[in-house]
Amino acid sequence: MGKLYICGTPIGNLEDVSIRLLKTLRSVDLIICEDTRHTFKLLSRYKIKKATISYHEHSKKSKEDYIIEELSKGKNIALVSDAGMPLISDPGYNLIMRIIEAGIAIEVVPGPSAFVAALALSGIDSKNFVFEGFLPRRRGKRLEKLSELKDETRTLAIYEAPHRLLDTLADIERVMGGERNLAVTRELTKKHEEVKRGSVAEIRKYFMNNQPRGEITIVIAGKEELIDNESKLDEIAEEIEEMINEGIDKKEAFKMKAREYKVKKSLIYNYFVGKNKQE
Repeated sequence: MGKLYICGTPIGNLEDVSIRLLKTLRSVDLIICEDTRHTFKLLSRYKIKKATISYHEHSKKSKEDYIIEELSKGKNIALVSDAGMPLISDPGYNLIMRIIEAGIAIEVVPGPSAFVAALALSGIDSKNFVFEGFLPRRRGKRLEKLSELKDETRTLAIYEAPHRLLDTLADIERVMGGERNLAVTRELTKKHEEVKRGSVAEIRKYFMNNQPRGEITIVIAGKEELIDNESKLDEIAEEIEEMINEGIDKKEAFKMKAREYKVKKSLIYNYFVGKNKQE
């Protein structure tokens, strides 16, 4: 039996490759590509000459049969997508499940992922997050999905096409409110990389005057939790007091705790000031 290698590839900058990825692509007998023309750019850049075949969401079952047959003959095969990690909002799930059922070995060669890079750049809490991939294309279904997510307190990461960005931002504003904090990243790792941070209303206004292009990831702050429990606010106030005593700037302490507990900074500030006045 051969082995299938699930290989993460650059999301834009072709220099974002690992030594292990290059070794793997050079050693396998066949490379499965989402689009062979796209993968050719990477292979050409590193002078890798290998047989390639396409495999995408519209591929027939016979293509999967052929791949499994080749693996059964002892051939080693690499699976790549156009960019990033295969299977992450990309085709391949059915193929992987069939290969597992056939008892064929699978190995992963990790690589870049756009939503992970976007989370790191967003300036929004990434300690806990939910990745939703692409939202539904139809507006009714998209609004329905956003309604399901509006009370999510964890950070949300979604992909979007540039021609749908303004419609999606309008729907986010309608469902989650114009004040919800978010970041829109586009063309990550490429020459025209851009990150816009701010409220939904601000970001939507910006892109109304600046035509969005390229691959886009939206990172949305989770819903702020309403803390009306006085003992919890007391606990937060004590933590802020300790931070200030340790030399951390007061404004920064409020900001950090507001981000940690996903509450408005003004709520913590007003309680803290009122508590100190009473004392």
